[in-house]
Amino acid sequence: MEQLKKQIAVFGWPRIIIFLFLLSLFIAAPFVNVSIGASLSDTINRFGMNALLVLAMVPMVQAGCGLNFGLSLGVIGGLLGATLAMELNLVGWAGFFSAVLFTVLICAVIGYAYGKLLNLIKGEEMTIALYVGFAAVMFMSILWLLLPYTNPTMVWGYAGKGLRTTITLEGYWLKILNNLWAFQAGSFVFPTGLILFVFVCFFIMKVFMKTRTGTALTAVGSNPEFARASGVNINRARIISTVLSTVIGGVGILLYQQSFGFIQLYQAPLFMAFPAVAAILIGGASVNKASILNVMLGTFLFQGILTMTPSVINSVLQTDMSEVIRIVLSNGMILYALTRKTQAAR
Repeated sequence: MEQLKKQIAVFGWPRIIIFLFLLSLFIAAPFVNVSIGASLSDTINRFGMNALLVLAMVPMVQAGCGLNFGLSLGVIGGLLGATLAMELNLVGWAGFFSAVLFTVLICAVIGYAYGKLLNLIKGEEMTIALYVGFAAVMFMSILWLLLPYTNPTMVWGYAGKGLRTTITLEGYWLKILNNLWAFQAGSFVFPTGLILFVFVCFFIMKVFMKTRTGTALTAVGSNPEFARASGVNINRARIISTVLSTVIGGVGILLYQQSFGFIQLYQAPLFMAFPAVAAILIGGASVNKASILNVMLGTFLFQGILTMTPSVINSVLQTDMSEVIRIVLSNGMILYALTRKTQAAR
């Protein structure tokens, strides 16, 4: 009994309650004519779409930079990489991996500048990151109209210039990972390629955090004075963490796009950091410590609740309130996560 209490304390009552609520939704689903297979498939797909955006939080948390509310910078880098690959008319696997390469290069530059900025305002990283992310989105809203793109799939048809608000990936790399080795059993479809890609990224991050550089990042976040005394360059370690976070966020939005089927520009990246922050906090992370397990657990619980609750409630009420319910749930979980963050900061 004592061992069980310890396990519950480690796992945390909030996660247990959310898990039980999600489980109850899956149990109730067949009784209200909601397909278990389709719902589970949708949950797994949404997990894959969002997992890397949540993973992007880990390097900065471990390095003591706090939660990355500037995730929009990485998302913008991913949007630039994707639109550049489309401008060059690269399609299929060549197009997707070219978009990944362009994204990594662009995000590395953005992340370096972002890290230099955060080194100037130690202690206020999360606040400044939030404003920097918002400002970058607004600035890019102007640039999307001015950059010299010419691909007719992307530009406004009546003017021949300026990028559309939403750009389809059909004919480029739509669901290229989702369809790779995917298998179907009734209404359940498992996106094998997408999940494999995500878990390879998890594995690479896990291995990196055990390297000398990864250990240095953790030391900087856990005890800066000890890290400095051990010869670790704190500013350099923090910059490495912001570069990593920005790059992972950029690749993460590419995964999201190929699964969703569209590239969304202008103000679409504005609030993308909040669900990622909420997910990793729900998974058990804090502002000072985060792990791959926190990412996996938090993303699955967050996306599972957002997937199942509207479906079950719509079937019970016999009306379509899915978007309203999804917004209420999303904002509620984000508020809970931010409340936890504020309490931890105190």
